[in-house]
Amino acid sequence: MRAAVLHGKEDVRIEEVAPRPLGPGEVRIGIQAALTCGTDLKVFKRGYHAKMIRPPAVFGHELAGEISESSAVGWRIGDRVVVANSAPCGECPWCRGGQEALCDDLLFLNGAYAESIAVPSRLVEKNLLRLRDTTAFRDAALTEPLACVVLGIEDSQLRAGQRVLVIGAGPVGLMFVALAKHLGCDVTAAGRGEGRLQTAARLGATAVDVGGDRNLESELSGRGGGGFDVVIEAVGKPEVWETATRLARKGGLVNFFGGCPAGTSVTLDTGLLHYSSLTLKASFHHTPRTVRRAFEFIESGVIRAKDFVDGACGLSELPALLKSMTAGNRAVKTFVDVRA
Repeated sequence: MRAAVLHGKEDVRIEEVAPRPLGPGEVRIGIQAALTCGTDLKVFKRGYHAKMIRPPAVFGHELAGEISESSAVGWRIGDRVVVANSAPCGECPWCRGGQEALCDDLLFLNGAYAESIAVPSRLVEKNLLRLRDTTAFRDAALTEPLACVVLGIEDSQLRAGQRVLVIGAGPVGLMFVALAKHLGCDVTAAGRGEGRLQTAARLGATAVDVGGDRNLESELSGRGGGGFDVVIEAVGKPEVWETATRLARKGGLVNFFGGCPAGTSVTLDTGLLHYSSLTLKASFHHTPRTVRRAFEFIESGVIRAKDFVDGACGLSELPALLKSMTAGNRAVKTFVDVRA
C-alpha cells in the first residue's frame, strides 16, 4: 500500500509499505478520511515526537474508515469506524485515578496518511467506535482533536453565561469556540488570518484580529469588562501564556492548552496570580470518556467538518502541503485523499 513515511526533519516521503499482519484482537481499517493536524505539522518540522513517533515511521493520526480485515470479537468487515490515536493502559496509578491522559504507558497509533492502518488490540478495546450510517467519514475524523478540546472544556469548567476568551484561531481554537458557544458562553476569539477569523465569527464568536503589528493585550483590553472569566491559550507560545494571565478577571481561570516548544519557560507576575486568586490549568491529550463525548458532539451535528476542513489534497501532494504549512499557509484543516 502507499503511505506517508516520516524520515526526519521536514522529510516525509510517499512510499510503498507492506501492511503488517494482524494479531489477535486487531482490525485493519481502509482509510476513507484523513485530516491534517497542528501536531503533525510540529512533528514534521521537528522530525520526531518523543512520545508519539520516532522515524522512520508511517505518519498521521486523524482518520476514519471501514474495517477491511478483523481478528477482533464484535467487529466485522464493512463496519464504519473511527479510532483515536492512543489508548491508556488502564493499570497505572494515573489510569486508576481517572487521569488516563497522563497514563505512564500510552500506546500511540500513527499511519493515517495511508491506504489502510492496522489497529492494535488495546485501541480496538478502548477507543474504536462504530459510526452511524449517516455520519460522514470527514466529520468522524475530527473525533481525536475534539476529544482533546472536550477535556480542556471540562477542566475549565465552562458554563452558560461566562465570558470566554479563546486565543488562537487554528483548528483547536475554533473547536473551543464552537463548544463554548454550544454551552451558552459569550465567546471572544483572538487570532490571525481572515479566513480563520471569519470561521470564528460564523461559529458565534466576536473575532479580534491580532495579526501584524497589533498587540494582543491592547487589542483585548476592556473587551472582557474587567477581564474574562476563562481564558483559553490555544497558541502554544510562552509570551502568549504570560499575556493570558493578564486578561483573566479576578478569580478567573486560565487554561494553558497550547503546548510550547520544548525547553521554553514563562515568567508570571506572582502578585497578580496571588491577589487576583487566579486558577491556572494545563490540559493535555484525551481520555476514552472524552473521545466518546466528542463523538457524541459530532454525531449530534454540533461539530461538522464543513466548519473546519477548508482544503483537500491527494496523498502524493502531502509533502508539498506540509512544506506550505511550514511556510505559514492559513488553512484550518486539509482532507487528504489517500488514494490520489
